[in-house]
Amino acid sequence: MPSAISSPPDAAFGALGDPTRRRVLELLRDQPTLTAGQLAAEFPAISRPSVSKHLRILREANLVIAEQVGREWHYRLDPAPLAAIHHQWLSTFLPLFDESLGRLKIRVESRQRRRG
Repeated sequence: MPSAISSPPDAAFGALGDPTRRRVLELLRDQPTLTAGQLAAEFPAISRPSVSKHLRILREANLVIAEQVGREWHYRLDPAPLAAIHHQWLSTFLPLFDESLGRLKIRVESRQRRRG
């Protein structure tokens, strides 16, 4: 049975599956704009071409926006795809968490009544 909720873009999920790319997004969350060189400097154990490949994947998934300024590429986070993932997919799981927390609360209160 097909879901009434549209699936988030697979490219974004694929991009988010890699810890290096998640770290790039965290860096861009904390700094509005970073150059490719500044981002590469955050990953000394990774070659510059590998960092470029990660940035390309993030661009293709529309998670970052790249702008060339002179000879440098500047990157910034585009939060729209993350918001779409949250609203279209992750939020559908929130009732499960609420239900689990509700059951936990009932259990804790029950134990407190037995002790008290």
